[in-house]
Amino acid sequence: MIMSDLSDYLRTHKRAALRDLAYRFETDPEALRGMLERLERKGRVRRLPSGTPCAGGCCSCDPASIELYEWMGERAAEAPDS
Repeated sequence: MIMSDLSDYLRTHKRAALRDLAYRFETDPEALRGMLERLERKGRVRRLPSGTPCAGGCCSCDPASIELYEWMGERAAEAPDS
């Protein structure tokens, strides 16, 4: 999996939980967290506050235990990766 796959998924789905991303991409959550932090620094995603309900609408998970990320979009003019 590469950053563009993760970006495309979040762009399409708008919001996703870390554990759902790990399942979808068959990747360790810690590895994904590093990629998500990079996207967060670029302003493309943001980590939602603890307790934010997921978009699924079910009540089976403790909202405090869910790590959610939301797509914020592309910046108009991005600096090259360093």
